[in-house]
Amino acid sequence: MAGDRRIQYTKMVLRESLIELLREKPIARLTVTELCKKADINRATFYSHYRDQFDLLAQIESAVIADINSYLDHFIHETSEANMVQILTKIFEYIQQNSKLCQVLLGNNGNIDFQTNIMKIVSQRVVFEWQKKQKVDETTAEYIYTYVATGSIGIIRKWLGDDKGKPPQQMAEFVSHLVYKGIEALIE
Repeated sequence: MAGDRRIQYTKMVLRESLIELLREKPIARLTVTELCKKADINRATFYSHYRDQFDLLAQIESAVIADINSYLDHFIHETSEANMVQILTKIFEYIQQNSKLCQVLLGNNGNIDFQTNIMKIVSQRVVFEWQKKQKVDETTAEYIYTYVATGSIGIIRKWLGDDKGKPPQQMAEFVSHLVYKGIEALIE
């Protein structure tokens, strides 16, 4: 049991150290030595958990994607604006609770593939429902989704940059309103 806590602590310290270092420079310019020095652990301990700094980042990103997927599970087959506000509120609360991590992952030193993966996952789960509900062809639905997703990521980045000045519920309502009014305007 104590070993599990030590492992959890080590992984937490490595995660926090990576987040701090990514605020300063991109992952490609970080070394395992730097990371271990920042985390105050030895390299052997690091390598007992991860292949390299990219593996650590990939595991962090996978955990975030899994969390977002769990929120999206409630969205499937129910695309009402009220439901979207609920889901987005949960996502904004998650972002708020993990703001340092999200700032890094969505920031200039973050992995662009992470943003692309988030967009793909949401797209796979949302576009089909929009296409059915709005009676638009697949290509149009994908264009609408791309517009909405990139705009939403931009809003999240701005919100994080403004130190989360508005509460998650208000941000969720704002994004949901933009999405639904934007889709209505595009489809009419």
